[in-house]
Formats: sequence, structure tokens, C-alpha cells
Amino acid sequence: MKSTCFTLSSFLMLTLPGSCCMAGLADAQGGAGASTVPFEARWSLALLPAGDSSLALNGQEAVPPASPGPASELSLEERANIYMARKMFREAIDMYSKIEPATPVTLNLIGIAYQQQFDHAAARQYYERAIEARPNYAEAINNLGTLCYVQGNYRRAISLYKRALRLQPDSPTIHINLGMVWLARHNENKWQRQLQDALELDPEIFERRGSCGALIEERSTTDRAKFDFYLARLYARSGKNELALQYIRKALECGLKERKQLLEDGDFAAVRALPEFDELMKQPPKVL
Repeated sequence: MKSTCFTLSSFLMLTLPGSCCMAGLADAQGGAGASTVPFEARWSLALLPAGDSSLALNGQEAVPPASPGPASELSLEERANIYMARKMFREAIDMYSKIEPATPVTLNLIGIAYQQQFDHAAARQYYERAIEARPNYAEAINNLGTLCYVQGNYRRAISLYKRALRLQPDSPTIHINLGMVWLARHNENKWQRQLQDALELDPEIFERRGSCGALIEERSTTDRAKFDFYLARLYARSGKNELALQYIRKALECGLKERKQLLEDGDFAAVRALPEFDELMKQPPKVL
């Protein structure tokens, strides 16, 4: 059985609406607070709400549960978004379900909440309802793709991601998700192409925290090492040597075997000139 570097938490992106990502805590007076609480998890496929962004989930501690402000001050959607931001998914589902009439956006969000609880049957039902209500809903199509990916139905996942990209070709999140399927199927050319396309669309997608999206994918440490190594190479090619070094470290932590390429590959020439690179090679991190 393969060991995993991130159990069900690596790089799948579910898509969330912007309102969810900006949902703050209720302040001491019970109103909407100024704090911004991103969806947190540490997953690797991106679940998308409404309007693509890429929430990079960072696995921090959840905010202590507390009821959002008085119902008189917050709408059902606002309250539900706060529950989602706090990872209180059951409460979020209950609140979204009270919104009438149900919209494709709320159906998609309920699907995300169920998927976060690993209730895949319910998640599928709500994603499909969202798509039925809005056939061109790229975010829900992407999210259904993540569900297929998690369940090992790669052919169906590829079909759904391609469909979502036809509707939203400028989505770096969906490119990443499609790339993850090709990585799982050991098609290096195709997954690297998708990763490169994602970085061209949004060079900061892997560094940003708190935008909307969520990733979910189980990857072996070998796949994770390959992913981080290739990402390091892309950053090195674009002159972002500090980021390249950061991802080299991550690749080593996941047991990178291509160390010879780090020492000989021309793409890493500028990175090798950094004193930090020498230190990293002399004292590589312990493999996780």
C-alpha cells in the first residue's frame, strides 16, 4: 500500500464563491467581523464555488465554533458562508438548505460541504442538481470532476474537466485539476502542460492563501515529489529562485529521487548559485 504525503489532502481544487472566502467572523457586537477566515483543509484538487479563484487550503486550526451574529443582521447566505469558513459543514448545509428558492450556487455549495465531510453520494447529487439547473456552470462541473477523481474514475474526471475548461478556459484551478488526473495516469507530458498553463494564467496560484477554491486529492509521496520538482523547475525557469528552492525542499521531503538533475540541469543553474542550495544539499530534510 502506497504511503501518502497528504492523506486526503494534497492538490485537488473545489471551487467556492467569493462570498464564502471573504466570510469573516462575527464581531463582539454580533455583526459581520473584519476578520477573513479562508476555507481550510490542505487538500489538493480544487473545489470551485462561483467564480474561479484558487483557495489554497493551509491546514491551520479551525476557528473555535461560535454562532454567527444575530439573524436580524445577517442573511441566511452570510450565516452559511461563515459556517463554511469555520468548517462547520453540517450547520452550513442546514443554513444553505433554508434559502428559497434553491439556486445553482447554493446547490454547488451544499455539494462542497458534503464532499468536505466525505459524503460523496450526497455531494454528487447536489453537484448534478446544480449542473441540471445551469448546464454551463463550470464550477459545479469541475467539482463533480474532483469527486470522480477521488473515487478513481479518471476517465470521467478528465471528461468533466475538459468540459469545464471549454466553458472557462482561463481557470488555472481547472487546469491544475486536469493535470492531477494526468499525473495519476502517469502521463507526464500532459500533466506538466496543464501545470504550466495554470502558472501562465496565475503565477501566484500556489503561493496565495485565502482565495476561493479547495483542493482534494490523494497523491503518493512519489507523485508529490515529482509534482514539487517540476514546479521548482518552472519557477527556476522564470527566475523565481527562492520559490524554486522552496519547492526543491518540499520535493526532497517527499523522497525525490532525481537529485542528479538538481546538480546538472541547466534550469537550476541560478538556484545552485544560492548558498541556501549548498546547505540544502549538504543537509537535506528528513523524508516525511
